[in-house]
Amino acid sequence: QVQLVESGGGLVQPGGSLRLSCAASGFTVSSIPMSWVRQAPGKGLEWISEIKNGGGSTYYTDSVKGRFTISRDNAKNTLYLQMNNLKPEDTAVYYCTKDPWDYWGQGTQVTVSS
Repeated sequence: QVQLVESGGGLVQPGGSLRLSCAASGFTVSSIPMSWVRQAPGKGLEWISEIKNGGGSTYYTDSVKGRFTISRDNAKNTLYLQMNNLKPEDTAVYYCTKDPWDYWGQGTQVTVSS
């Protein structure tokens, strides 16, 4: 049974950092491309980052390039999103998903505010 469980969200001041985790079960995170997607209040889903299977090439939407880093720990079967220099516009519920976006976690709230 496929399951994704996100954690690590919270309230942080602008310029702060958070690391999100996505613990996977029922499949191997290194075998399938994985993505982080967010949904800001009143807005639609926004893809923000992907890590490919195998070699693990990474991709980011322009608004987070240089600030966010996607990674995975194969031993822990967990996906991560390190978020630095957070901005108020990063406030959203963050979800992890696997290709082809058929399974999603419950989401973790990130709020960036002073």
